[in-house]
Amino acid sequence: MPSEIEPTDVLDRLPLRFLIGTTATGKSELALELAPRLGAEIVALDSMTVYRGLDVGTAKPSRASREAVRHHLIDVADPAEPYDLQRYLADVRRALEEIERRGAVPLFVGGTGLYLAGLLRGLFSGPPSDPAIRAELDERARVQGSAALHAELEVIDPPSASRIHPNDRRRIVRALEVWLQTGKPLSGLQAQWGADPTPRERRSAIVGLRIPTEELDAGIRARTIAMLHAGWPDEAVRLADAGAMGRSAEQALGYDVAEALGRGLVAFEAAADAIALRTRQFARRQRTWFRRFEVSWLDPRATDSLDRALDLFRAATGTGSAGAQEPRDPA
Repeated sequence: MPSEIEPTDVLDRLPLRFLIGTTATGKSELALELAPRLGAEIVALDSMTVYRGLDVGTAKPSRASREAVRHHLIDVADPAEPYDLQRYLADVRRALEEIERRGAVPLFVGGTGLYLAGLLRGLFSGPPSDPAIRAELDERARVQGSAALHAELEVIDPPSASRIHPNDRRRIVRALEVWLQTGKPLSGLQAQWGADPTPRERRSAIVGLRIPTEELDAGIRARTIAMLHAGWPDEAVRLADAGAMGRSAEQALGYDVAEALGRGLVAFEAAADAIALRTRQFARRQRTWFRRFEVSWLDPRATDSLDRALDLFRAATGTGSAGAQEPRDPA
C-alpha cells in the first residue's frame, strides 16, 4: 500500500492537546506539571498575554515558570498593535514548526474560546473590515458608550451579545459592522464552524478544569486582591500614561479600574469588587464558548487530577480524541 501523505499544515501533523477552563481554575499550575511528563512545550491560548507589559493584570506566567518550561505566544505584540485570530493562527503555526523541530509536542493552555475554535475549526468566512463603517461605529461608541451599541447588538444578534461584554467595544463594533455589511448576524456566520467535530478536533484532546461556582467566585476575588497588591494599579497607570494601549489591548479585563485605583479615584474594596464582578461575568462567557466542544472535565482539586489529565492526553493519538472518552459537558 502507498504510504500516507504527510499533512502540510503543522496543525494537522502534531497531536494537539488543550488544557482549558475559565479564569482562576489553576490551568497554568497544572500545565507546568503536565508539560515535562508529556514532552510538551506550552502554547498560550490567551488573547491578552500576547501583549508585552500587560503582566500582572493578565496573570501572565512568571519568568521562573517560563524558564522551567518553554512557553510560546507570550509577549509577541506591543499593546498598541491590533492582534486578532488570524494573526494568532499565523504565530501558532510558526511556533509549532519550532516545537516540531525540537521533537516536542504542543500543550495549549488558556481560556480564549475564539482561539480554540480557530485552531480546531479554522477561520470562518466573514467580510473584511470596512473602514468607513468601522469609523462611524467607533465614533458612536465614543459618544454614546459601548453599552448603547451593545444594546443594539442584543436586538439584532442575541447570541453574539451574550458572549461579548458590554464594555468590549472592539468586538461589539465588529459584530455590528458585520451586520451592516451583510444583513446577517455574526453568530450566524460563525455557525459555519458547525456543531460536529472536525477531523482535526477528533484527533485532539481537550481537557478542561472546572470547580463549583461558589468556590470559583471566591477564588476570583482572592486572586483579584492578590493582583492589586502585586502592582496591577501601577502597571495600569504606567501603560495609560505611555499611551500604550491600542484598541485590542484596551479590552483587557479590569485595567480601567486598576488605573482608577492607581490614581486614587476609587477605593481598594470598590475596585476589587468591580473587577471580581467583571471576571465572574467573563467566566460565564468562557463557559458558553466551551460548550461548543467535546471536553473531558476534571476537578483540579482532586488528588488524581494530574494522573487523569495525563491519561487523557496520552490517549490523543492520530486516530482518536481523548476528549470523546467522557460525555459532553451537560452545563
